[in-house]
Amino acid sequence: MFKKNKILYAVILLIAVAIIGVIGYRIIEGFSFVDALYMTAITVSTVGFREVHVLSDYGKIFTIFLILTGLGTVAYAISIITSHFIEGKFGYFIKDYKTKSLLKKMKKHVIICGYGRNGRQAVKELIANKNSFIVIDKNQELLFEDFNKDKNFVQGDATDEKILIKAGINTAKAIITSLPDDADNLFIVLTARSLNPDLIIISRASSDSSYKKLKIAGANNIIIPEKVGGTHMAHLVAKPDVVEFLANLSVQGAASTNLEEIVCSKLPEKFKNNTIYELDIRKKSGANIVGFKTADEKFIINPSPDTLLIPNSKLFVLGTPDQIKEMKKNLNLN
Repeated sequence: MFKKNKILYAVILLIAVAIIGVIGYRIIEGFSFVDALYMTAITVSTVGFREVHVLSDYGKIFTIFLILTGLGTVAYAISIITSHFIEGKFGYFIKDYKTKSLLKKMKKHVIICGYGRNGRQAVKELIANKNSFIVIDKNQELLFEDFNKDKNFVQGDATDEKILIKAGINTAKAIITSLPDDADNLFIVLTARSLNPDLIIISRASSDSSYKKLKIAGANNIIIPEKVGGTHMAHLVAKPDVVEFLANLSVQGAASTNLEEIVCSKLPEKFKNNTIYELDIRKKSGANIVGFKTADEKFIINPSPDTLLIPNSKLFVLGTPDQIKEMKKNLNLN
């Protein structure tokens, strides 16, 4: 709005100078409208053409006045108008180039399709866990309400394959599709799975029939918000203390008790293929290993100390933020 007002002001000044010049030459020298307009144009532009008629002394004084006032006005107006168009296009080019450069560099990020209630909550969790992400949404202004313009996002339709590619789906580690239309989510799941077979796909669904279709299409996990909400409310009635206890567990560092996931393949070489007992996590940090996921994706609660840490397996550790920090330090995971 400020830029538009400056342009309008510049145009008004140009018109004002032209009107003053025409009126002045007509009154002082008695020129016709065309001659007066011509004299005004060559005077303020200082092109150096000859005068239409020989000027009187008053006409010469008026011309000097018109040159001094008109030249500055014209220069100001031209600079404002040209800078508006040049800076606008140049700024768009720089912004587009910067965005593309950032997207090309991103790897192992999470793509969020749709920035509604579910998408917004997903972003908050990803930020809290310091995960890189890219949001895809049609409404660009909606994105600006929550995070800076420098944040990574792609404006467009997430069902468009080109938009998914632009968001770096080939190098992403996961995609969360939270659009309100199950058909759109299904299409995104099919497209995403074809573009990146190793991608972790999490989708929203609104019915059991959509759940089955999304599973067949290739989604790893499907969430039905209404079912999750209803189950949670029922648990609050049946087992309120259990729910409260679980609510105090978090994967975020700010909570009093954190649940941390350790990928065994990321452990230093000296810890690989060791047993849980040999890690000695509880003694060294105070944290507790409460779960284990085997290479064939089976979960074991309270695994035995002789459980072998083989590749593609995972450990689940429970502890306070300080205990988790100490554990990472001992395992060289920081």
